[in-house]
Amino acid sequence: MKALAIAATGMNAQQLNLEVIANNVANINTTGFKRARAEFSDLLYQVERNSGVPNASNQAIVPEGAHIGLGVQTSAVRNLHIQGSLVGTSNKLDLALVGRGWFQIETPDGETQYTRAGAFNTNADGQLVTIDGYVVVPGITFPDETSEVQISRTGQILARIGDDVELQDLGQLTLANFVNEAGLEPLGDNLFRETVASGPAIVGVPADPGFAHIQQGYLEASNVDPVKEITDLISAQRAYEMNSKIIQAADEMASVVSKNLR
Repeated sequence: MKALAIAATGMNAQQLNLEVIANNVANINTTGFKRARAEFSDLLYQVERNSGVPNASNQAIVPEGAHIGLGVQTSAVRNLHIQGSLVGTSNKLDLALVGRGWFQIETPDGETQYTRAGAFNTNADGQLVTIDGYVVVPGITFPDETSEVQISRTGQILARIGDDVELQDLGQLTLANFVNEAGLEPLGDNLFRETVASGPAIVGVPADPGFAHIQQGYLEASNVDPVKEITDLISAQRAYEMNSKIIQAADEMASVVSKNLR
């Protein structure tokens, strides 16, 4: 009985849907986190009768056929790169992006990865780094006697050294954009990697057309909406229950047939 297998694919799909929702809720307070959405597509169809072919007596064309669907499959788990709200921290090295764009991060093996989490700090050498110690590209180094840091919305970094009256220009932050942000590969630790699907990074200056501007002293919060997640959770739970009911009904129908054959 095909109904058993079809309903089983539905239960597997809703189980994956629940896992995606659970991950969204778990990261509700993760800086720069982008919620994900599971997307599904129908499976192959079994043709019982084709449409557009002559009927049995070859006197007319069959207007519509009979195609039996064989269930559902996961087609994608899409990260939704929607702007999160800004949270003030008063930390001068916390940077939030408002608009499209990614900070560029250099890993110890020399690979460039990308993040929206701007919770930065300095290491022992005065370099601007992430909370995991990865260097922010391009490398910015703060002198030992830095007493004040100002980062403009265009990414220009100025610092006051000691009691100097004039601010010293330490460098310019750049951002990366992608034609298809959904094609970026999530790696964990708030990092993403460029893929063939995302296209190559397009590097530009903050606040340029098409690029985000920088807000100093703020962090971008997760874009997870608790109400949306609860609604999706209830919907997934009900869909799972309905598929289990179909399996139960198919099992009862099969048992009736087996009893009558005895």
